[in-house]
Amino acid sequence: MTPFHIFGSIDEWTEPFRHGFMLRGLASALLLSVSGALLGSILVLRRLALLGDALSHSLLPGVAVAWLLFGHGVLAMLVGALATGLLIAVASALLSRLTRLKEDAAFGAFFLVAYAAGIALVSRSGTGVDLLHFLFGNILGVGPADLALTAIATGITSLLFLLFRRGIVLEVFDPVFSRASGMHVRWFHVGFLCLAVLNLVAALQTMGVILALGLFLLPAATAYLWCDRFRTMLLAAMLTGMVGSTAGLVLSFYSGISSGPSIVMCLGAGFLLSALLSPRYGVLHAVRTAWRERRAVRHTTE
Repeated sequence: MTPFHIFGSIDEWTEPFRHGFMLRGLASALLLSVSGALLGSILVLRRLALLGDALSHSLLPGVAVAWLLFGHGVLAMLVGALATGLLIAVASALLSRLTRLKEDAAFGAFFLVAYAAGIALVSRSGTGVDLLHFLFGNILGVGPADLALTAIATGITSLLFLLFRRGIVLEVFDPVFSRASGMHVRWFHVGFLCLAVLNLVAALQTMGVILALGLFLLPAATAYLWCDRFRTMLLAAMLTGMVGSTAGLVLSFYSGISSGPSIVMCLGAGFLLSALLSPRYGVLHAVRTAWRERRAVRHTTE
C-alpha cells in the first residue's frame, strides 16, 4: 500500500498499531499532544514561537554530551538538555542587558552556535549514532523509559497548569497588570522554560530535536484560528495534536518516512486548511470580506 491510499479500510489504520513499537510511539505522541497544547498555546498567544523554536534547537549539544558520556539514559539526556536550555536562556538575558542586542537576537545567536556544536559532537562521536535520529526522531527508539518520561512530563505540566491557571491566564492576556499585581514574572519564565525543556526531551525519540516543537506549535496555531476562548483553544489544540499524531504515525509506517516529519506534515496540512477555511479568521473569509466592503463602497459612490 502506498501513502496515497492511507484513507482506506479500518484494518489499514489499525495494522501499524499491532506492533509494540508503534503503540509506544502512539502513546508518547498522544501524551505529548496534551502537554504540547498547553505549552504551545502560551507560545502562540505570547508571540514566543520563534524563541521556542530556537530553544528546541539549542538543546542538541546538551543531549549529545549526555549521550556520549552516559549512553542512552533518559535522566542524563534530560539533565543535559535542561542545563543547556537554562544556560542559553540566562546567557541571552545577560547579553541583552549588558549590550545593545535585544534578547531575541542574543537568543538566536546562541541557538546557532549551540546547534552547530551539537551537530559537530554527534557527527564526530564515532559511536555509530545516526544524526538523523537526533534531528528527526526514530519511532523504533521509543522504549519504556522514554514513555515513562513522557507520562511524567505530561502529568507535571497538566498539574501545574491546573494549580496556577489563574496566574497563567493573567500573564498570557495581561502581562502589564500581572506585573503590577505582584506576580513573580521571572519565576514564571523559569518554570515555563523548565517545562518546555522537559517536554522537548520527552519528544526527542518520537519527533527529533528539529521537529519536536511542531507538535506544540502547529496544533495551538490551528486551534487559534478557530477558537476565541482560551479553554476551548486548549481542548481544540489537544484534539488536533492527537488526530495529527495518529495520522502521521500511520503515514510513517506505510511510507518509511521518519515519524517526526510525518507527524508535522499531517499537522501542517490541518493548519493550512484552517488558515484557508476558518469561518472567521481564514484567508478566504478575509478575501470575501474585503471584496464585499469594496463592492459596498463602490455602490455608495455610484
